Amino acid sequence: MGGVSVAPVELDRPESAEELRTDRPWITLVWNDPINLMSYVTFVFQQYFGYPKEKAERLMLDVHHRGRAVVSSGTREEMERDVAAMHGYGLWATLQKDD
Repeated sequence: MGGVSVAPVELDRPESAEELRTDRPWITLVWNDPINLMSYVTFVFQQYFGYPKEKAERLMLDVHHRGRAVVSSGTREEMERDVAAMHGYGLWATLQKDD
């Protein structure tokens, strides 16, 4: 009688560094624009994200002086929702994978 043979088990392992980073969170970036007042941008960050005034002002100043600020991070779906909300407030926002 013949014996039962068992095939070796291969573990699912990422093949590249990029595959290792697929679980990186996504971020929402708000970009500077010539339209919105700094006080309005601060208001939006407080209203939508619930940030305290100090954090909202710091983010607004990053937008104003550096041209952009990371305002949230999470899953792609969450960041798509945040970007859509920023567009609803009239702010220029995009999402990308966090580096």
